[in-house]
Amino acid sequence: MAFINRLVLTDFRNYRHLSWQPRLPVTVIAGPNGSGKTNLLEAVSLLVPGRGLRGARMDELPRHGTTLWGVVAQVADRPGDEALSMQLATGADPLRPDRRAFRVDGQTLRNRDSVSEYFSAVWLTPQMDRLFQEGAGGRRRFLDRLVLALEPGHAREVAAHDRAMVQRNRLLAQSGADPDWLAALERTMARHAVAATAARMDMIARLNTDEQAVLDGFPAARLALECVIADRLAQEPALAVEDWLAERIASTRAVDRQRGGSRFGAHRADMRMADRLTGRPASQSSTGQQKALLVGTVLSHARILTACRGQAPMLLLDEPLVHLDAARRDSLFHALRRLRTGVLLTGTDAEQFAPLREGAEFVTPGEGNLVQHA
Repeated sequence: MAFINRLVLTDFRNYRHLSWQPRLPVTVIAGPNGSGKTNLLEAVSLLVPGRGLRGARMDELPRHGTTLWGVVAQVADRPGDEALSMQLATGADPLRPDRRAFRVDGQTLRNRDSVSEYFSAVWLTPQMDRLFQEGAGGRRRFLDRLVLALEPGHAREVAAHDRAMVQRNRLLAQSGADPDWLAALERTMARHAVAATAARMDMIARLNTDEQAVLDGFPAARLALECVIADRLAQEPALAVEDWLAERIASTRAVDRQRGGSRFGAHRADMRMADRLTGRPASQSSTGQQKALLVGTVLSHARILTACRGQAPMLLLDEPLVHLDAARRDSLFHALRRLRTGVLLTGTDAEQFAPLREGAEFVTPGEGNLVQHA
């Protein structure tokens, strides 16, 4: 389900209480910086597994002076469809405010990943504009977010790998560490690293074969995973790669003890992006070209989720027009009209979204609420 028919926020960020019923599938949220535009998108992003589009800590989410917060959405396959709608809710657990709880139609979910069966969302944020100037960690998280939207269990694989790695690092720092315990942790790291890498490779393969990407008006991207584990998986079965990786990790114990980290693992991967037609790397492209590649990738990702799940994800586009020229802004508007899904866009100047006037609702945050444009 990818349409929100009602959104209620309680003590979330700058909103004490908000109850909003979107009138149309596409909503433009326009207003000055600091008015709460991105907070609305973040609230929706928290309805899916993960830490939302900001990657915020739990203590950053409640309104100032409060500890509990909540987001409730009535979602449906079609706008205004009350008969077949479903209520999704997330927020701080009253018994443990440092943890999030998920509910579907009032029933608490024991496995938070299962919320993906009912609702999915993908997003683009201004922070992603710096993806190709920053370190590998940001690009890896970007790719993992794409994978997570299709494979909710991916987050567990990455988390399990990182936990085993941290435990191994601590054990290496101790004198006389038990070699059997180290071997068990290294085997755990290898198993989860291979699973996470395989999921990353699958998503990249799907994105690289999206033929519609060349018709969107954006440069079609070609992604590549820089990772020794991926190189082995392209040639050998997963179990053989697990054995190889566990041996490689074990062989670097002395070096890892000195450097306080692991030379091998899922945490060493990097993602590269280039223009599919020209081959020009994103890292060597202009800011506008980089933004266009990212927009095209997000649109491809939405189509992939639609094909796999039979329902397009909701699109959350924070300041999507920044760095785009007029032609590519028009391309984005045309692409959004073709996608039959809910869309939230933000910007400081409503006039930049004028081509969407006939098919979108325009609102402005004010005093913790939303004011509809005339």
